[in-house]
Amino acid sequence: MPEITRLLDQLRRAFDGEPWSGPSLLATLDGLPAAQAAQRPVANAHSIWEITRHAAVWAEVARRRLVEGRLVQVSDSEDWPSQPENPTEADWQAVLAGLRETHEQLLAAASTITDETLDRPINITIDARVGYGSSIYVTLHGVAQHYLYHAGQIALLRKAVA
Repeated sequence: MPEITRLLDQLRRAFDGEPWSGPSLLATLDGLPAAQAAQRPVANAHSIWEITRHAAVWAEVARRRLVEGRLVQVSDSEDWPSQPENPTEADWQAVLAGLRETHEQLLAAASTITDETLDRPINITIDARVGYGSSIYVTLHGVAQHYLYHAGQIALLRKAVA
């Protein structure tokens, strides 16, 4: 089986399948109302809402890195988008739809990758030099790991807001 097929499987499992570690990201978010997603049960920590948007940001960053072949960077405000002051259920459903959409776009971009290019670096230009960023392989594994890391955070926060 091609390695890219295995990587796509891991991304799907982490996002909405059955990963080895426990519930997927979407399973952890399933049935969560907007009011709970927006709560901050831990002082100086992000809300579930913010974590969900952050996960979507990094799926999009990874997609862009694959497509553009460069190390796309984001600002702090782009990395952790804020939530509305008075969030509605429609707002929350839009956040979840955006997460699903960016994940599907990442899968579409990753499905064009061949095993022969998995070790290709995604570079960043520093001044006139090219510095090493990450490989395609590491980037795709990183997204799956990122999904599951935040699924764990969300699971704990859900217990605190229930």
